[in-house]
Amino acid sequence: MAVSAPPPVVGVSSAPGSGGLYSSPVESPRLGMLSTFMSSGPNPSANSSECRMVDLHGVKVASFVLEGQELICLPQVFDLFLKHLVGGLHTVYTKLKRLDITPVVCTVEQVRVLRGLGAIQPGVNRCKLITRRDFETLYNDCTNARSEGIVRSVPGEGECMPNMSESALSARRGGVHTQHE
Repeated sequence: MAVSAPPPVVGVSSAPGSGGLYSSPVESPRLGMLSTFMSSGPNPSANSSECRMVDLHGVKVASFVLEGQELICLPQVFDLFLKHLVGGLHTVYTKLKRLDITPVVCTVEQVRVLRGLGAIQPGVNRCKLITRRDFETLYNDCTNARSEGIVRSVPGEGECMPNMSESALSARRGGVHTQHE
């Protein structure tokens, strides 16, 4: 059984028939595929699988344009901006529901593109997208919740509340606590 060697790299100046696989890098199918998925032009086509990298808070993130709306990859922005602010992706989905933000489910082709770009993990087969405006709303909610204090649960009550003083927690539990002036 023969082992195939990688195709030779051919420069732009190569002429057809000179022994190279492609007469120019422009003819490479991989480059063509990347060009299809990575449009950096100001007016991307209506193709919902066309992905481009956009700047979000100084970091490049994957986005798709769907019906004129720029949608960014939720797991990618979670990993880049939110995971240090909240407990996990489940918390993000809870916040989205509370904020009345409905993510868009990626198509199979969009998931393939995102995996190829490294925006999501190789084994992931589902992904959701949100608008930049919805991301800003979510990000502000996460940062404001973080600045208000760590949320802790009162034992036996099954609810969470902002960080409270010990006297307030004691009163909440039904205990007696004298207040010092």
